[in-house]
Amino acid sequence: MNNAPALAYIALGANLGDPQAMVRNAIAALDALPDTRLIRASSLYRTEPVGLKAQPDFINAVAAIRTTLAPQDLLCELQNLEATHGRVRSIPNAPRTLDLDILLYADQVINTPTLTLPHPRMRLRAFVLAPLAEIAPKLQIPGRGSLAAWLPAVANQRILRLP
Repeated sequence: MNNAPALAYIALGANLGDPQAMVRNAIAALDALPDTRLIRASSLYRTEPVGLKAQPDFINAVAAIRTTLAPQDLLCELQNLEATHGRVRSIPNAPRTLDLDILLYADQVINTPTLTLPHPRMRLRAFVLAPLAEIAPKLQIPGRGSLAAWLPAVANQRILRLP
């Protein structure tokens, strides 16, 4: 456990079952994690799958939380949430009931076998950058510059903000 609360950003995605309900439920569940409070959540976005294309579109969002959980403990809590929501890990980029990724944790740069922060592929994905820009438009990515500078690189990816 850390002493001081840290601001962290979590990416949420789902494309099986009722993905909109699943992402909304997961956002609420983030607020119920130990020593964690939901600060803000983005709109929901419909996006095309990455990698494995023969699957339903995803519903994605990003949430900002304040937590005293250490990054690795937060990761464990998120993986437990995925499991309680029926997540089964098979092949990379497979359809899923729920996917939760830590994008950023304060200004920490971490590179371990189980956790890399900032998230190593976030700059390549409109389904992460667009909702993140919605809730934190002036965000600076530790060691990588501004979020705003990354947005043009994903402008050609199909993403639809849901009402």
